[in-house]
Amino acid sequence: MLKKINVKGAKITLFSQEKNDFISLTDMVRNLENGLVLIEKWLRNKNTIEFIGIWEQINNQNFNSPEFGGIKDQAGFNRFTLSVKQWIQKTNAIGIIAKTGRYGGTYAHKDIAFEFASWISPEFKLFLIKEFQRLKEEENEKKSLGWDFKRSLVKINYRIHTDAIKENLIPLKLPKQREQHIYANEADVLNIALFGITAKEWKNKNFDKQGNVRDYANVAQLVCLANLENLNALFIEQEIGQPERLMQLNKIAISQMKILLGNPTVKKLKIK
Repeated sequence: MLKKINVKGAKITLFSQEKNDFISLTDMVRNLENGLVLIEKWLRNKNTIEFIGIWEQINNQNFNSPEFGGIKDQAGFNRFTLSVKQWIQKTNAIGIIAKTGRYGGTYAHKDIAFEFASWISPEFKLFLIKEFQRLKEEENEKKSLGWDFKRSLVKINYRIHTDAIKENLIPLKLPKQREQHIYANEADVLNIALFGITAKEWKNKNFDKQGNVRDYANVAQLVCLANLENLNALFIEQEIGQPERLMQLNKIAISQMKILLGNPTVKKLKIK
């Protein structure tokens, strides 16, 4: 999944591949005069060749070290030229990637990208590292939220039987025509019961948004959804037909959302 960070006015694209983070070198120099030329100029530098070569030897078991040795010997001469594609083809390098398409350009593993940023400007490198760390901290917070959410779910569910009522964000009772409609996708049974809409219908109404209807659910809705998933599995085992399951789940969703929206524990949880 592609992500972007803003570093001193430059919008820089990042993506993860096999748990490794890659940063766009192209975006770093996009706003600089002759920016793309700077990447190849940096790559021809003898110190650069030595650095990325050592990085490959440490991290890439398929790295062509003999070919690297020949390139390093030639680096520094006026006649020496080397493009990103040539480097990859000759050495089987994995630390630098040349992508095509809409988000094409030259990407480098974060270790190498930080080195390139330092070559551009020490100040730029520091701001890049700061923004990169901020992004990773946000990602870690979202991951930890999953644990906090599951832990809190146990505390919240015991109050489902209480009579607390909150008239806000309560699912609407489904119209009669929905009752007779059979949905091939079981996920949409839950979507309709809780949100009153299928995934496709939501996407058609929100074509400018990424993700799906569940990505925009609040904590109370996610708690309710987890309960509905368990109940739907039970109903399926009991061989209850899909239309009847849909109507029962909708009634349960209405009841539980009234309760959950008045629960102080739920109010303290936030989805970032």
